Formats: sequence, structure tokens, C-alpha cells
Amino acid sequence: MGTSEEPRRITMTPAARRALAAAGRLFYDRGIHAVGVDLIAAEAGVTKKTLYDRFGSKEQVVVEYLADRDERWRAFLAGRLDAAPPAPRARILAVFDASRDWMSDHGSKGCSMVNAHAEISDSSHPAHAVITGQKQWMLDLFTRLARDVEGLGPDAADRLGRTLMLLHEGALVAHGLKVFPGPVAHAREEADALLSVATGR
Repeated sequence: MGTSEEPRRITMTPAARRALAAAGRLFYDRGIHAVGVDLIAAEAGVTKKTLYDRFGSKEQVVVEYLADRDERWRAFLAGRLDAAPPAPRARILAVFDASRDWMSDHGSKGCSMVNAHAEISDSSHPAHAVITGQKQWMLDLFTRLARDVEGLGPDAADRLGRTLMLLHEGALVAHGLKVFPGPVAHAREEADALLSVATGR
């Protein structure tokens, strides 16, 4: 997840997968603290004992929920980057396009990591490493892409990577808050303008 200490993961059984699917829907729609293991078990059609046997704790269910969502996002984004033209500018803008489409299909309430962090700020919580690791991964991605932009030195590329991430993450928050329409598309336009300034084109 991009951190020095990886969170513990469990081996998924069919019952665990059903519980995880139910937990994912409930956590995202209602919030982590608002959803108890009784409701997750009922929604998944498993017993509370089965849920604890598989996961051990609600904390571990949260870890698996966030890690699973992160893995699915990374796979989705990888497909979009593979399909994008090779030019660095096109690949950077493809991240924003991917986020726009992901949010349309999977993110009506905004970024699951940001939402989870609003409820889990304690760094000792096992899910905290998943949340911060995902954001570090996004920063690393934008920085790598920025370093491929022709004519930028290392310091300028690192600064561009941080700025692109701020645009991206701010758009995800604005999408969840629904304060104005199309924030990810707007962030893409601003990223494109920023790249024009950075490259002189």
C-alpha cells in the first residue's frame, strides 16, 4: 500500500466474500461507525460468529473493505493508463478521466479513503495504513508521470506531481460534497492548463 508496514490481510472464503461485499456497500453508503457487525452479517446472510471467525474483528473488515476498493481502483486505472497514448500529458489527463468514470459508477459519495479518514484518524488503527498508503501511491503516481514531462527538472516535476495530486484529491472531495457539478472534469481542465504552463505548450 505504499507504507513501510503492510496491514494484515485474510484469506477469503465464499462466506467472507459475501460479508465483504455487504460491508463495502454499507460502509460506503452509511459510514463505518454507523454500521455494526450484526447488520453486516444479516445483509450477507451469514452468522455473526461466522463473520468473527473469518475476520476476527470489525477493524479487519474495515481493512479488507478499503484494501479491496483500493485494489479495484488500481486495476481500473491501470487499464486506462495502458490504453492512453504514450505522451506524458495524455497519461496524466487519463488519470482524471479514469477518476471521473470511476466516480460516476462507484463513487456517488466521494472518495472512500477520504471518507474513511474522517472516521479513522488514529494512526494505530490497522486501516489507517491502507488509507494513507493509497494516497501516497497516488502522489507517487502523479510524480512519476510528471517526471516524464519533457523539459522539467526533478524539483519542478516533484512540485508538479504534488499540485496534480491536490487538484485530483480536491476534485474527489468536491464530488462527494456535491457543491458544484463536474468537479473532476473541472480539475482535468485545470491540470491541462497547468501542463501548458509547465511545458510552454
